[in-house]
Amino acid sequence: MSIRVGMVCPYSLSIPGGVQAQVLGLARELRRSGHEVRVLGPCDGPPPEAFVTPLGDSLPTAANGSVAPLAPDPAAALRTVRALRDERFDVVHVHEPLAPGPSLTTVTLHAAPTVGTFHAAGGSTSYRMLGPVLRRLLERIDRKVVVSKDALALVQGHLGGEYEMLFNGVETTHIAEVEPYRDPLGRNSIFFLGRHEERKGLDVLLGALRHCDRDVVCWVAGDGPDTARLRREYAADDRIEWLGRVTEDDKLARMRGASVFCAPSLHGESFGVVLIEAMAAGTPVVASALDGYRNVATHDVDAVLVPPGDVEALAAALGQVLHDPSTGERLVAAGHRRADRFAMRRLADEYVTRYRELAP
Repeated sequence: MSIRVGMVCPYSLSIPGGVQAQVLGLARELRRSGHEVRVLGPCDGPPPEAFVTPLGDSLPTAANGSVAPLAPDPAAALRTVRALRDERFDVVHVHEPLAPGPSLTTVTLHAAPTVGTFHAAGGSTSYRMLGPVLRRLLERIDRKVVVSKDALALVQGHLGGEYEMLFNGVETTHIAEVEPYRDPLGRNSIFFLGRHEERKGLDVLLGALRHCDRDVVCWVAGDGPDTARLRREYAADDRIEWLGRVTEDDKLARMRGASVFCAPSLHGESFGVVLIEAMAAGTPVVASALDGYRNVATHDVDAVLVPPGDVEALAAALGQVLHDPSTGERLVAAGHRRADRFAMRRLADEYVTRYRELAP
């Protein structure tokens, strides 16, 4: 029996991000399985999919050591209320349920049985300062899910409550079908994808690049508050290609064609879904040994993990993968097996089970 699901995202769906990718990917998988899914969320520009209902523009908002594209304004709240009442969903699935904007509005309204998925890890000023209010709102979420033990530690540590743990999913079949983009000059390529800010560690990667061979290119996707400074500082290094924001298809094509995918984050990672995407793309992974990344990667099995912020260790790891074919082949083979465990089709099945338990 088909279920009519309203899926709510607090972050702008037209801006790349981990939660946005989970929302859209899960919605696509559920729709492929025959369920009716409508995604509600802010959009800065045209909606990325026909099944998205835009709720207005986002406002850059400080959150978790980063800047999140949230929509906490009254206009977005009114659009959210109207959409929830008009659509009459069987189940509402809210991502980051306590984030200001559409998610918090949805939980407060409780227009249908509600599943809430918590993604964030690290620290939360709002959880700490608004604990009593947020604890009352938690009671309006019928099934509470966290994506990792780090996300569990954050929300449970501040607000208490009982939670189930489900993984983040990856559209493994789609990724494997993307045509790889390779360097036109035949050079080895390192791919970085992320916001250009301190916690993502791009500065560490570019420092490590100074210790790498000349015959390598570093593709840097994304932008952020550190972009201008880093471009000035590394202007003399013609091995760096600054791509800016890339589309999902461009991201996957680069990921498929790269010699190594590098995630040098320093902190604040709840779940390493981007590592799983790289594994599904058949690309060796070099990343920081963060707890969030250890949720999905094992050192010297399906990835090479190095101490966060260690420029020399990162350079050595990149050199090992780039120059030892057997290492790369071993990581890729193990990575494919690992990625299959996080296939979006499996995650969709898990959520459908929970939806059916709640749907009237």
